[in-house]
Amino acid sequence: MTLEESSKKSPLAGFTSFIRKEFLPVLTDLRLAIILLLAIAIFSISGTVIEQGESIAFYQQNYPENPALFGFLTWKVILILGLDHVYRTWWFLSLLILFGTSLTACTFSRQLPALKAARRWKFYNKPQGFQRLALSAEFDVDQENFTSIQNLSEILQKRRYKVFQEDANKLYARKGIIGRIGPIIVHIGIVVTLLGSILGAMTGFIAQEMVPSGETFIVRNIIDAGPWAASQVPKDWGVKVNRFWIDYSPTGDIDQFYSDMSVLDKEGKEVDKDTIFVNHPLRHKGVTFYQTDWGIAAVKVRVNKSPIFKLPMAQLNTQGNGRIWGTWIPTKPDLSEGVSLLAKDLQGTVLIYNAQGKLVNTIREGMSAEVNGVTLKVLEIVGSTGLQIKADPGIPVVYAGFAILMMGVVMSYFSHSQVWVLQKENNLYIGGKTNRAQVAFEGEMIEIFEQINSQSNKITKPLVSTS
Repeated sequence: MTLEESSKKSPLAGFTSFIRKEFLPVLTDLRLAIILLLAIAIFSISGTVIEQGESIAFYQQNYPENPALFGFLTWKVILILGLDHVYRTWWFLSLLILFGTSLTACTFSRQLPALKAARRWKFYNKPQGFQRLALSAEFDVDQENFTSIQNLSEILQKRRYKVFQEDANKLYARKGIIGRIGPIIVHIGIVVTLLGSILGAMTGFIAQEMVPSGETFIVRNIIDAGPWAASQVPKDWGVKVNRFWIDYSPTGDIDQFYSDMSVLDKEGKEVDKDTIFVNHPLRHKGVTFYQTDWGIAAVKVRVNKSPIFKLPMAQLNTQGNGRIWGTWIPTKPDLSEGVSLLAKDLQGTVLIYNAQGKLVNTIREGMSAEVNGVTLKVLEIVGSTGLQIKADPGIPVVYAGFAILMMGVVMSYFSHSQVWVLQKENNLYIGGKTNRAQVAFEGEMIEIFEQINSQSNKITKPLVSTS
């Protein structure tokens, strides 16, 4: 090419040449794919170990600067690197995209051409070609009743080979082409799984709600969401917690907690209902409600013959010594005197303390007590259910990708076996090779040789094995 011709070469052609000769070999390199896969695995593990979507105060408390976990992992490092929402960071999504691109490029540049080559009919025209095969043998055909190529075709077909003949002297047979398709299906399954992960990261959300028994709510307290998650947040329906309760064991420990929930449309009509508990969520329109926590929301009391008061209860700071909730009830109209009510669970026991912090009585639901000259009756302790709410449109895609991946893995275990036959003058040459299960293939070929040999006096040349 002259200098003038080189100068006339278009920039697009030069860019295409660079992609094909320089970039594509790097992108399809197995080492790059392994490195990307390890990086994705490591960061996925970090997203499992490090709590995701928590508040800054949570990370400051659990990952302090002094002492730093492992000498470097502090709350600042977590927030700067985005380890509090690993699966939605730009660098993690970039790893997924690059890995998927590498697999796709490998599929088109290597796997598909290999499949095309495997499906191509191949015939040997010269005996020398059989010397390169893993197993081959030569027979003398100048004998009466010797097995013909047509008989060989029938023998191979009975062994599930697909047979091709160019003429009466040449034959090619293969089976297990599905084994060549398997790696392509594996790549497709992985790419679909990656697409599902990206879809979930971009459109999914996680929310948390603490809802008192008997209340209706809509999803608002979103703690983590993708940039396109707005379309997944429920807008035209809400959820009512009909009842929340806890089952206790004979020793007083919590056995299980339940929430009876109804899904309501805009008009307040019930469109779905379920009782959820741990590992049994409610699912509606792609949104899943998990039972994760509980609390005490309020207490219903009556002072003398007053109306029923529903007073909110707040969780108190016990410095890590258990959970307890409390509220204050005035016993005089001018609020000059009152008592504190404390409860630690929903079993109905309430502790009453006076203004000096002295325990004056212990009562249960439905019982009354005389305090500060008034009759205080505790009617009900109202529990609240802690819900974690998730929407991830990518989950069905991930499951589909995993199913495709498993199917491809199973297909990959099929051996792709090939057999060639050539009859030249008074000699019959037969040989074959396979890409896996070499021992089984050798046994099959020996059986074919013996079947041929049983119709002749002998093999003129011994079995050749180049494996």
